[in-house]
Amino acid sequence: MVDVDTVRRIALSLPESRDGSTATALRFYVRDMQFAWTYHERVHPRRPRPPRLDVVAVRCAAEEKESLLASDPGKFFTTDHYRGFSAVLVYLDCVDEQEIRSLLKAPWRCQAPPGLRRQENSR
Repeated sequence: MVDVDTVRRIALSLPESRDGSTATALRFYVRDMQFAWTYHERVHPRRPRPPRLDVVAVRCAAEEKESLLASDPGKFFTTDHYRGFSAVLVYLDCVDEQEIRSLLKAPWRCQAPPGLRRQENSR
């Protein structure tokens, strides 16, 4: 099981990652490109969507998203808001630290410029 502190520690361990989180929601960027954030659930139409700190959204390619969704609906899901968007939603209490590390590293690599990706590979 992973918590928000673990997500923060792993996300910020990636080169030039920046924490843009607020008191109520996580947001992580690399060179001003967001790669992971807190899911905000639509509870009532036309009302603000409250954050769910037990769910994180991570960027991913469309084919990876479909693969993750099919692999384990207990861990990964999407909503109408995220349909057609290159991100998957992850229940933090259903993944371990190694899995969330992989889930955060992949979108970081997609958003990071080539020089940073090379720097990360040389670690």
